[in-house]
Amino acid sequence: MNTSTSTRELPVTSLNELTPSQPDDILTLLLTWSDKGWLRRLDSAMATFMQELDTSASPALLVSTAVLVQMEGRGHTCLPLRLLVNSPNEVLAWPSPAQAELQALWTTLPNHLVDWLAALRASPLLRSSESQPDQGQPLVLSGADEDPLLYLRRYWLDEQQVAKEVRQRCASIYPVDEPLAAKWLDRLFDLAANPSADQKDVDWQKLACAVALRASLTVITGGPGTGKTYTAARLLALLFAMSDEPQRLRVALAAPTGKAAARLRQSIDFSLKELSARLGDDLDLVALTQRMGAARTLHSLLGARIDTRHFRFNASNLLDIDILIVDEASMIHLEMMSALLRAMPSGSRMILLGDKDQLASVEAGAVLGDLCRNAAQGRYNPETALFVQASAGQTLPLEFLADTTQTTPLAQQTVMLRQSRRFGGLIGQLALAVNEGQCDEAQRLIVTDSTGILQSTPHPTVNTLLELAVKGRAGAPACYADYLQLLNARTKGAAEQTELHEAWVKSVLLAFERFRILCAVHDGDWGTHGLNSSVQRALAQAGLLKPRGEWFAGRPIMVTRNDPEIGVFNGDVGMTLPGPPGSTALKAYFLDGESLRSVGVSRLAHVETAFAMTVHKSQGSEFLHTALVLPQGGGKVLTRELIYTGITRARERFTLIEAEEGLLRLGIQRKSQRASGLCV
Repeated sequence: MNTSTSTRELPVTSLNELTPSQPDDILTLLLTWSDKGWLRRLDSAMATFMQELDTSASPALLVSTAVLVQMEGRGHTCLPLRLLVNSPNEVLAWPSPAQAELQALWTTLPNHLVDWLAALRASPLLRSSESQPDQGQPLVLSGADEDPLLYLRRYWLDEQQVAKEVRQRCASIYPVDEPLAAKWLDRLFDLAANPSADQKDVDWQKLACAVALRASLTVITGGPGTGKTYTAARLLALLFAMSDEPQRLRVALAAPTGKAAARLRQSIDFSLKELSARLGDDLDLVALTQRMGAARTLHSLLGARIDTRHFRFNASNLLDIDILIVDEASMIHLEMMSALLRAMPSGSRMILLGDKDQLASVEAGAVLGDLCRNAAQGRYNPETALFVQASAGQTLPLEFLADTTQTTPLAQQTVMLRQSRRFGGLIGQLALAVNEGQCDEAQRLIVTDSTGILQSTPHPTVNTLLELAVKGRAGAPACYADYLQLLNARTKGAAEQTELHEAWVKSVLLAFERFRILCAVHDGDWGTHGLNSSVQRALAQAGLLKPRGEWFAGRPIMVTRNDPEIGVFNGDVGMTLPGPPGSTALKAYFLDGESLRSVGVSRLAHVETAFAMTVHKSQGSEFLHTALVLPQGGGKVLTRELIYTGITRARERFTLIEAEEGLLRLGIQRKSQRASGLCV
């Protein structure tokens, strides 16, 4: 597809000099808006491409195409046309000069939605109904005429595929031996081993395991500390115990990033080890653990290929697994979820774990959020209530029940974990206040805390943050000096003996994970690019780091592109350190649970320094002390979900850096909404 705009002349830059009812002038205006930064080059180029395919394309179609592509770049999978026609400023949220030109253009376009739809349907580039033959039209119109949604073809196909697969997997109910399930669930969740459980309350973890026995897809959502992986480990043990041929079960663990995958495997291993000690010889969980293999990224699981969006495993070449557990599902974008579901064998089980309130994926789609739209309400039908009572001994309160006309198969397979065992303190209270939009309470918690757990720095400068990175703060000493002191104290034994070298590498990597700076943006003094350079200079000036060239010992890195050939994937975080004894070359080391892997730095073409990382990239990670930076001019990037996600990366200490006063309140008030037609 040729979307080049280099040969098109731009003789005018003002709407007053155009006749916007003419397609050529519309394209010129869109290109001018790209020059001003209101649209991306890709947005206006796609409109130009549409006009090349259909020379009679209407101005409404060209404008709709440009806006649709920009919306996709913001993470939306479709464009709500009613909102676009009636309130274009609300859709695009452009600065004042742009809004004035936008309103002026709108006076030349159809006044009513019905006329706009007629203009779109006149083009052969649009498929306007599912009954219409699929001839590869690049645009698809979906939904009722009262509230139509416009899609790029591939997103509409992905959405349809996900909805179909989810419905089928949730509606196909397996027969369950309820007395046997009850026996094992009681053993796996006995009160003696779980003293914090209250017999009067619903044990949502136990209920989730019971529900997962019934169908081939289960969604388990909950905030930090609610025990998602704890529950998943017990579910694995339950499936193993109830299988006729447990030794033949093929289990896979996966997550969107390497860090999240490693943490999933580590959590599962810990829980299964604890269970094995309690169950003794009745269930050989050691054998189960050994059969699982390493947790992998979704790209690795599906067999990512270089320079293509396609995977080795697909509908024609299915994954060879019986059970798949996927953690951090909030990070899975629509295209990836579609690919994953297509590659799953029909008789396999998929368990999705994630926090529905975290940031959605960087790419288009908010699949977990869509699937968990009604998770808080439950909406379980009478059959489900009877089943969980018989198999798990759990009585669902009336508030979580609904009759069959008000519920869906997906609701029966979705469980929200509601009790946090890790986040009951100030960090948990702050996260809850943010999640519920309570600006005053969130501000009060940070300002009044005198324990050192929470802190907001008034009127900070970049130097304030650099001081925090180098020395920590009162009540929260964890900082980058922790790992650099270990780096600089490398012993002669660690340099000469392989085992001691590996132990030293692990200690450095673990110390680096104690503290992290999280940013909302990449650019500017408060973004990852500027802060990574500033922190590196500050550490060097403090005598803790000796940067020489691009690669040097102590450089933390993040992989920015999948490279299956060398076993690194987008989001992997590692550390540059001297190689093993006998080697003079630097290597990048990555910690996967208890296992180390390394890659020669000369083979890493797509990495960036990682003293500071975006909140998006931090998902699936956890740090003893987290510093969240809210930048000036963050615009719509600052949202409730971003702040909540940043706070919940902190395990024991949290520091908020507001580049200007009021950014916390502004972000909490702005709840992220992604346009989507995914309805299951």
